[in-house]
Amino acid sequence: MSETEEYLSKEKFEELNKELDYLKTKRRKEIAESLEYARSLGDMKENAEYQEAREMQAATEERIQKLESILKSAKIVSHKKSDAVSLGSSVTIQKDGEKEKHEYTIVGSEEADMHKRKISHQSPLGEAMMGKKKGETFSFETPSGKMNYKVLSVE
Repeated sequence: MSETEEYLSKEKFEELNKELDYLKTKRRKEIAESLEYARSLGDMKENAEYQEAREMQAATEERIQKLESILKSAKIVSHKKSDAVSLGSSVTIQKDGEKEKHEYTIVGSEEADMHKRKISHQSPLGEAMMGKKKGETFSFETPSGKMNYKVLSVE
């Protein structure tokens, strides 16, 4: 896995640490018990419980590695009041020719969640907004063509 910096809020950093702790302690123990039980059933080649437990073990170990990598390279971001869009900013934008306004919070890629209106600073829209100030316009390319927006507010 590449050693790129991962930007996280303090809350997300703590959430990922809790998940890692759970996986390393409780989840590993649960899987070990499942493997032990499945082994007791006999023939491993045709033992669905054993195969499932091995797959759960592999997925858990992969997630542990990913979390360790993220947390090792994490930079904790605390939003500082600024006129320009940066990580942690809440931004209200409006597409050219539309009345509807859209509000987003700019976050690191691990926290991005469109349902919560949190977009990554690395997404095309997030990247195009970075550094912009209230009143400025920006554009970016999408599969359906160039989109033009105006920044209405930055908090």
